[in-house]
Amino acid sequence: MRNPLVQGAVLLLLAEACFAGIGALVKYSSGMATEAQVVFFRNAFALLLLLPFLYSRGWQLLKTSRWYLHAFRALTGLVSMYCFFYVLGQLPLAQAMAVLLLTPFIIPIIARVWLKERPTQLTLVAIALGFVGVLLALPAPAPGMTLVLLVALAAACLVAVTKTTIRYMSSTEPAVRTVFYFSLLTAVFSVIPLPFYWQPLPSEAWLAFIGMGLLAAIGQLAMTKAYALAPASSIGIWTYSSVIFAGLFGYLFWQEPVTMSWLAGVLVIFYAGYVSTRQRLL
Repeated sequence: MRNPLVQGAVLLLLAEACFAGIGALVKYSSGMATEAQVVFFRNAFALLLLLPFLYSRGWQLLKTSRWYLHAFRALTGLVSMYCFFYVLGQLPLAQAMAVLLLTPFIIPIIARVWLKERPTQLTLVAIALGFVGVLLALPAPAPGMTLVLLVALAAACLVAVTKTTIRYMSSTEPAVRTVFYFSLLTAVFSVIPLPFYWQPLPSEAWLAFIGMGLLAAIGQLAMTKAYALAPASSIGIWTYSSVIFAGLFGYLFWQEPVTMSWLAGVLVIFYAGYVSTRQRLL
């Protein structure tokens, strides 16, 4: 029988690859569409792509008594999207994704208070190592970027709340239901500002939106299943892997440099993830 911690870690790696891909597509489309359009169509296409999968599993999966948690997760997730998409327009892709790596530091705090999950001393050591890795991976911020970094910090905090909420709901809410309501509610909420920020869209933007929706559906399903299999405080550190994928996409599509400091930070981050997961397999 496969260890759920390993399965959760692998699924989280897949999810983070998808989310880094979304970040790349958001950056690509930022000059062709408004932020309101990007947020709405990202969620709307994810919802459309989920419908056939949901139909095959049966509509009875949608029955829930925890509407308040689905609405809470959708609101925090939507605000984090607006914050993060703003940051993506201001920073290089790898740097923007690296700021979100603060999320695993925040998850154990929220999980300790809300879910009563007590991280071990070795987990705390791994988190500290991950923090060092992030500092190495991040380039020196440019002058006048304080507001951008504050918005990025807010996005990281909201993502941590969203991911911990998934863990809290997992006892009664299967992954498909959780992802469906997240896509549905964020699409409904994000349509409100759309008429005020509408502009004509080229065909390239529509292709980017479809790609975002596909990656979002896969990523959300993988992430939701990962946090249902394993505690947030145990596998959340693998969120660090997004910086690898972001660095690769940034280099391939925008020729963003890959420095030795960034590579050193990546190695430290992955070692921290290995320490965090390995200790639970012994």
